[in-house]
Amino acid sequence: MQKYFLKSAKIALVLVYLVIFAGAFVRLTGSGMGCPDWPKCFGYYIPPTDQKELLFTPNKEYNRGQVIIKEESLLVAKEDFVAKENFETSNWVPYQKHDYAVFNPIHTWVEYINRLLGALAGIACIITLVLSSGYRKKQKSLIYLSFIVCLLMAFQAWLGKTVVDSVLSPYKITTHMLAALLILAIQLVVIYSVKTNDKTVTFNTKFNALLLLALVLTLVQIVLGTDVREQVDIISKTGAPEVMWLQNPTVIFYIHRSFSILVFALNGYLFYINRKLNLNASKLNWVMFLLFVEILTGISMYYFDFPFGTQTIHIVIATLLFGVQFYLVLESYSQRKKQL
Repeated sequence: MQKYFLKSAKIALVLVYLVIFAGAFVRLTGSGMGCPDWPKCFGYYIPPTDQKELLFTPNKEYNRGQVIIKEESLLVAKEDFVAKENFETSNWVPYQKHDYAVFNPIHTWVEYINRLLGALAGIACIITLVLSSGYRKKQKSLIYLSFIVCLLMAFQAWLGKTVVDSVLSPYKITTHMLAALLILAIQLVVIYSVKTNDKTVTFNTKFNALLLLALVLTLVQIVLGTDVREQVDIISKTGAPEVMWLQNPTVIFYIHRSFSILVFALNGYLFYINRKLNLNASKLNWVMFLLFVEILTGISMYYFDFPFGTQTIHIVIATLLFGVQFYLVLESYSQRKKQL
């Protein structure tokens, strides 16, 4: 089992990142309500592709839980039945979670693919948990960590349901993102615990402290960014054009924008220290590249009215940056432990 554990853990990590990308793309395309129910989609395991499939059809066989749209409302089949020529209200009950009854095939399938990736990531995490039993004698902590990841994935699935039921509550979407970061962090700890071929980062007290501070600042910046995104979502839902989304930003936006200068400066200083002292923290090259792309997409959104794809790139790059910095902290901290 140990032979396949690391590979399984890496696959799970990649899938979690793909789920984050898919979730960001869902927000970009406004597909969050593409499936108004959960875990099924309009009552189907494989969602419809045409609105005709969601209209009442005489002589059609309906299964319990299937959804139709009638008079701009969602109705749910109470039991299995074959429809008669005329619509009978006794066979249906109104959907209770919300009153959003819009079908857009593109939105539906974007959201459905997001859910499929989430399911695949969950399966990969369960497989990793099973394989972790091979470490029950040497590193029992890997079993506990893998189990916590599975619990968090289950929590994410439940949270995804509440996001849909709340018609995309901004607060719950932010919680969804933070939970994803926690999953990434624990999964990186699992991977680092069994990897043996990483280059050794030379321990330096000042560098280690600043590296941890840089990680905290990135996390704060992500939280600030989610708040900005929530405000943008509220305005965009009114139908306002992109040019107006940041026309009157809140003070959080200005903090978020100015804070990026501090984040870049601190990481630039870390890059300088690493080069000067030859600390072998090569992943700082990736940190600086990701920061450059992150700032570039932020500038593009503000000055060029949200070019297509920049929001998704901005979110995904932020999570990649967090992952690389967190892994650097693990490398540096492990060397500190060895010196104690």
